[in-house]
Amino acid sequence: MIVKCTEEGLVKASEIVKKGKLVVYPTDTVYGLGCNPYDSKAIERIFELKSRGCKPLPLLCFNMSRAEELIVLDRKGLRLASKFWPGPLTIVAKKKDMALPQILTCGSDKLGVRIPDHPCARRLIELCGGSLVGTSANRSGSKSPRTPGEVLKELKGGFDVMVDGGPTPLGKESTVVDLTGRSPVVIREGAINASEILEYVE
Repeated sequence: MIVKCTEEGLVKASEIVKKGKLVVYPTDTVYGLGCNPYDSKAIERIFELKSRGCKPLPLLCFNMSRAEELIVLDRKGLRLASKFWPGPLTIVAKKKDMALPQILTCGSDKLGVRIPDHPCARRLIELCGGSLVGTSANRSGSKSPRTPGEVLKELKGGFDVMVDGGPTPLGKESTVVDLTGRSPVVIREGAINASEILEYVE
C-alpha cells in the first residue's frame, strides 16, 4: 500500500505500524525502513528484507524529550543535539530504555538516535508513539534510495506500507557519531562533515 504525506495517509500508515508491520517513509536524508522498535518480530523482518546479519538499527525520534528517554546524553551529546537536531546527525550513546529488545541493538548497550528535519517523518513518528526504527530502505550493500521509485525497485514488495513524500531533500545518509568512548568518533560521514562535528565537541 502507498499513502501520501497527508494527515489521513500518516494516520493510516501509523495504524499499520502498530499492527507489527513495516513502513517505508521519507526523511530529510534518504527513505527509511521502519517498524515499532519494541516489536522483535518486526525487527527480524527488517533484517531479512535488508539481507544482512545483525547490525544495530537506529531509532528516529519525534522530539528531544523522547530521545532523552532512549539514550543517555552527556554534555557533549546535548551540545551536538542542540546544534544539529532536527537534522542529519545520528548520535550513538549508552542505551537508557531497557524495554527495547536486544535484537534492536544486536546485544549492544549502545543505541543510535536522531531527530529528522522532515515534517512528514516527524508526524508519522509522533503518531507511532514517538520513536520508530529508521534504517535506510535498501538491501545491504546497495545505494540508499531517495525516491519512492528507487525504493520499489530495491525492495520490491517486502514492506507493508510506503509514505510517498517525493524525493528526499538531502539524498545522503546521516553522519553518525559515537559518544560512548573517551573521545567522540565519527563512524560514518554523511550529510554533515566529520570535521564540523568534532570541532563542535572538542
